[in-house]
Amino acid sequence: MAKSAVLYTDHFDAVMKVLTTRGLLVGAYGPDGKPNLMTIGWGALGSIWGKPLWVVLVRPSRHTYGCIEKHGAFTVNVPAALMADVCSLCGSKSGRDLDKFAACGLTAERAGTVDAPAAAECPIVYECRVVASADIAPERLDPAIVSGAYPRGDFHRVYWGEILAVRAVPNAAALL
Repeated sequence: MAKSAVLYTDHFDAVMKVLTTRGLLVGAYGPDGKPNLMTIGWGALGSIWGKPLWVVLVRPSRHTYGCIEKHGAFTVNVPAALMADVCSLCGSKSGRDLDKFAACGLTAERAGTVDAPAAAECPIVYECRVVASADIAPERLDPAIVSGAYPRGDFHRVYWGEILAVRAVPNAAALL
């Protein structure tokens, strides 16, 4: 799909709906240089420190954690409605054991501004450079969040990714 530059605020409502219903795909290169995808259902898109940012959470146990740590970059790929099975697979299998791009029939393309892969078939792609990260401090969380989201104590690292580029197909919203 041919994509062109758009504003990070374009398609905001549609992207948030996809995030909270089917999930989005975070792309990052592994320590071995192989492209990887991970489904996320939590995140935030907005402005912090005067910069457009994606905030994503990744557990240290996940393959994607080491990917982002090594390369300091990631993409957020917004899958089309017909790609729900891709989100399901990428959220249930590890990139340590499986080439998710190949398993899903997706094409990995190098992002234009960061050292991270993008899924060519996704109608919207955000390219992000990590500008900050922090580990969740359990003692600072509401106990209901701890018991609901972290019953095994596997707390996330939070990544703030400055959005350096956003590309979308012309009819992106209609595909979501």
